[in-house]
Amino acid sequence: PPNRNPRRRPSPPPPAAMDEQQVLLGISRSDMLARIERCGRDPAMLDLGSNMLLHFAYEYLPDPPVSPTAPLSLAGASWVPDGVDRISRLPDVVLRDIISRLPAKDAARTTALASRWRPLWRSAPLALVDNHLLPDGGASGPLIIGAPSPRAVTAAVSSALAAHPGPFRCVHLTCSTMDEHRGEMARWIDTLVAKGVKDLVFVNRPWPMDLRLPATLFSCASLTRLYLGVWTLPGTAAVPRGASFPNLRELGLCMTVMEDRALAFLLEKSPVLEFLLIMWSQTGVRLRLVSHSLRCLQLGYTHLEDIEVVDAPRLERFFLRNVSLPGTGKFTINSPSRIKIGGAPNLRVLGYIQPGQTELGISNTVIVVVDPTTNLICMLGARRTLSLVSRFWP
Repeated sequence: PPNRNPRRRPSPPPPAAMDEQQVLLGISRSDMLARIERCGRDPAMLDLGSNMLLHFAYEYLPDPPVSPTAPLSLAGASWVPDGVDRISRLPDVVLRDIISRLPAKDAARTTALASRWRPLWRSAPLALVDNHLLPDGGASGPLIIGAPSPRAVTAAVSSALAAHPGPFRCVHLTCSTMDEHRGEMARWIDTLVAKGVKDLVFVNRPWPMDLRLPATLFSCASLTRLYLGVWTLPGTAAVPRGASFPNLRELGLCMTVMEDRALAFLLEKSPVLEFLLIMWSQTGVRLRLVSHSLRCLQLGYTHLEDIEVVDAPRLERFFLRNVSLPGTGKFTINSPSRIKIGGAPNLRVLGYIQPGQTELGISNTVIVVVDPTTNLICMLGARRTLSLVSRFWP
């Protein structure tokens, strides 16, 4: 997917204390702390485990297209030889593009440059990243569990969304404990839908781990990229009639609770989706893939029951990473017990698969071991060659 940091290293597996994922659903933080204390455990373990899980989820989020590392400065005007402000003479469309590439705070400050700039901020697509609104500009990384809820940041997000008429180029909201701000959260979603957000990253800082996502988000037709973290997806009956994502090309679901039909509904209502990531689903997922647009599927640390690629004519890459086997409660590099690939004529790469642990069925394909020392198995079919990447552990 675009805008992903290539220097990121793979994250460590989630802590063993969190293997029993079902225990987290529907349980408040106070109840969980009481349960830990009754077992004679250190209550600090809860925050430690939660922070590790959130850090793990953050690693999969795309980088925002704006950075706070280069704040806007007016000092440059001192070295302009003749003191003429040539930037302000540029056409409005160019100035609006410049403003849209600045962090939200710096974009708003352009109204103080000159009268020429004052109306431009409201007409430029907004890039709002709540992490940039922290006192350190987000330099210390994502907030940890147990840290004070950033109410000032939450208020600033509400003010910015209300003041700007849209459209929104990107909105990344990852700092707020949404359970503490349910009313504001619902208003944020309504505003983003009404004002046409294109790139949205929306993460709940637990607890609870299964807070329900407002169903109105599913009527946001302007979205081209959507990443959701630590939410329960609404059932299909709660989604507004006629809801769809006609422009969505990239979808990431991180630490979510969802039903099989909710996932099928998302795929059905996203006719141009090209990249799908499911990272550590909190509940078992049975994936029956039908998509005429999807090109890359990535699954990681997810309780998988069955995977069936029914009709995916454009699918080229299918990655599985540290997937847990059904009923084991253990995270391994193993794949799910059954993978059935039917209508995927353009599939070229499938991995990681550990031999002896997965029942793999691929139509019209013969599996041939080329060289075990290189961990590469070549699958030869009548019309294609597919590379199956596997890992062999001692």
